[in-house]
Amino acid sequence: MQSKKLKIYNTLTREKEIFEPINPPNVGMYVCGPTVYGDAHLGHARAAVSFDIVFRYLTFLNYKVRYVRNITDVGHLEADADEGEDKIAKKAKLEQLEPMEVAQQYASSYHRDMELLNTFKPSIEPRATGHIPEQIKLIEEIIENGLAYEVNGSVYFDVLKYNAQEKQYGVLSGRVVEELMSGSRELDGQSEKRNPVDFALWKKASPEHLMRWESKWSVGFPGWHLECTAMSSKYLGDQFDIHGGGMDLMFPHHECEIAQSNASHHTDPAKYWMHNNMITINGQKMGKSLGNFITLQQLFNGDHDKLEQAYSPMTVRYFILTAHYRSTLDFSNGALQAAQKGYKKLINGLRIAGQLKYEADPEVLVDEKLVSQIEKSIEAAFAAMNDDFNTAQAIGHLFNLLKKINSLYTGQIKSAQLGKDVYDKLIQTFNVFITEILGLLEEKGDNQEALLKVIIDLYSKAKTARDYQKVDEIRAALKDMGVIIKDMKHSVDWAYEE
Repeated sequence: MQSKKLKIYNTLTREKEIFEPINPPNVGMYVCGPTVYGDAHLGHARAAVSFDIVFRYLTFLNYKVRYVRNITDVGHLEADADEGEDKIAKKAKLEQLEPMEVAQQYASSYHRDMELLNTFKPSIEPRATGHIPEQIKLIEEIIENGLAYEVNGSVYFDVLKYNAQEKQYGVLSGRVVEELMSGSRELDGQSEKRNPVDFALWKKASPEHLMRWESKWSVGFPGWHLECTAMSSKYLGDQFDIHGGGMDLMFPHHECEIAQSNASHHTDPAKYWMHNNMITINGQKMGKSLGNFITLQQLFNGDHDKLEQAYSPMTVRYFILTAHYRSTLDFSNGALQAAQKGYKKLINGLRIAGQLKYEADPEVLVDEKLVSQIEKSIEAAFAAMNDDFNTAQAIGHLFNLLKKINSLYTGQIKSAQLGKDVYDKLIQTFNVFITEILGLLEEKGDNQEALLKVIIDLYSKAKTARDYQKVDEIRAALKDMGVIIKDMKHSVDWAYEE
């Protein structure tokens, strides 16, 4: 087990730290999930795939992970503010639906897209509307501790009073309260808050507001930030190991979570904070609010004016993995086409690795140089994952292993040159990385293998009969389907076109 080597970049300390769970081998991980008022886009995919990798790798290291990812279906107002319309309720009015119909529709489409991307389901997926009593109780605790106040049926967190208790609102994002105060555009008398930096824990519902619940303060709804504190503490305890989410959630959402947790439970909620960076288009963040997003279904079917072609779910997953999760990832057709080629190279390697067999040969000496190269690449691949889940570097080392697998396939390297132990280690490491750690699957249609076998038999017969016109026709037809024929020394095989 290589867990002692694993380092995670902690946004809270701005350092890479050795991962030491609070209660090993158990690991609690909470990740902020989607607000379900529209179809998932490439930005949603990056967050989901990034933390799927964390979940997969920790599981590979034999940790018992409880992975909680929420669904936000109430309280997320426009512009992430404390005033305005609920994003889901607004969509419901536009489509003349009940808000929960909207939430169910887009939660279902999100799940469909995440399944296509081969992300593991979280251990628990709670919804904000299913935890209203827990959120009300949390508000009561914060009020009892003197750090929240009620005005006209709404309840607000008192940030300045919180800071006066030697706490630091801004500890995660590096924001300074005084600067936030001076930079606020709220004018005196225009807000019921004591200070513009205070944030809503409960909002009294206006007559036209569709989503509302009874509370001692008013008929209203919880603030957006409250749900994650209530649900993470319910399922993972007052303090847990990892809290994840997109970098855009660092402020104010995660900052507010830290304040709420300290105000109620007297502890920071998470030991390690992890944030994935954004997907950009021409350097600008991709997002619904900016209107420059591409939904995953559009990517999969090619139906968007920025797309030159359709890109399969595994191509999209591979594209996300080619950059470190903390780096920006810029969308372009060229980058996705390169990802398509890279993905197919690895999947062809996976197919080949499944066909290879070790052949002992007492007359063949073990090549120590080859053995050293393979062992160094394997070690480097794991070192990359242990260095804050660096999938981009790990993939580079996998391609070094792929070269050896291809050489075994073509006969340039004999398996006996590696020795049985190193040969097995090579094949096993490649398989485990592709399927278990990176979560890449071979994409193939129904009965693809059987159909290709028939076509290759026809190709072989045409070649034997020297019917070169038919040979060329079969090659061309398969190439149009993204498949190439490989004439081997003693057989005919196929591969995905790279």
